[in-house]
Amino acid sequence: MSEIHYWQAVRDAMREEMLRDPKVFILGEDVGIYGGAYGATRDLYKEFGPERVRDTAISEAVITGAAVGAAMCGYRPVAEIMYMDFMTIAMDQFCNQGAKNRYMFGGKTSVPMVLRTEAGAGRCIAAQHSQSLEAWFMHVPGVLIACPATPADAKGLLKTCIRSNDPVLFIEHKMLYGNKGEVPEGDYTIPLGQAVIRRAGKQATVVSYSRMALRCEKVCNKLAAEGIDAEMIDLRTLKPLDLRTILASVKKTGRLLLVSEACSEGNAVAEIAMKVNEHAFDFLDAPIRRLCAANVPVPMSPVLEDAAIPNEAAVEKAIREIVKA
Repeated sequence: MSEIHYWQAVRDAMREEMLRDPKVFILGEDVGIYGGAYGATRDLYKEFGPERVRDTAISEAVITGAAVGAAMCGYRPVAEIMYMDFMTIAMDQFCNQGAKNRYMFGGKTSVPMVLRTEAGAGRCIAAQHSQSLEAWFMHVPGVLIACPATPADAKGLLKTCIRSNDPVLFIEHKMLYGNKGEVPEGDYTIPLGQAVIRRAGKQATVVSYSRMALRCEKVCNKLAAEGIDAEMIDLRTLKPLDLRTILASVKKTGRLLLVSEACSEGNAVAEIAMKVNEHAFDFLDAPIRRLCAANVPVPMSPVLEDAAIPNEAAVEKAIREIVKA
């Protein structure tokens, strides 16, 4: 094991896959000479050159459309959309072309592409650079979604996604790039659709993903010192969803709290709540509860941003309440 930053784990995953498979290449805005807005492609341009690390025009539609076309021609592009908010400009290319072509061509073609993007709040860069829009893409058949919280998961999942024959939206939270964690040395992958239990417990199940998973884990560990025994599940991927692990935990604890950084209206965790209600209703001892961001544009003010997004105090309050319910 070696301890590295999240951004290094992402970079190393791409580098190793580019060395392993000459069909893997990178494209996007500022991914080459500059090394990426958050450093995730740093030094790759020097090693692989402009043919395999391609700086593009400032056009998310072009980046995504080129990735779809290259994937259909047998390449394995890893495209970067600098902020998830800008996916709105590439919705047709990704959701109507990339996600549908394998089906529409009867399996005669596949679209093995990864679309990396940075989501979430925390940097006070306001409403057009801080959104968490993963629920939009959960609604699109044909799209896979990964949202790793740790450096080890980021590397293992990204390597799996690059090897996948389907289009994957790989969501990296912008506040995680500076985090450090132990990462296995050598080649390893993490299967999609396999959640991890960050902390075992018996009184309540807490389910989250990305940055919120780390926040929930920290709070659960803190409350354990007081005798509040909550189980914390980090989903790691939203599509496919590891419903089996969630249901097994809920059947043990009888309580479920779902935490997400996205706005509560139409949130991804609402779908998870419905699935649990359909498959484990008789095991619930209290109503399912969700803790999400306020239904407002993400504020630029640090104080207002913190108030709009579930912070540790809000997570702690929610866990205490659901345990007593």
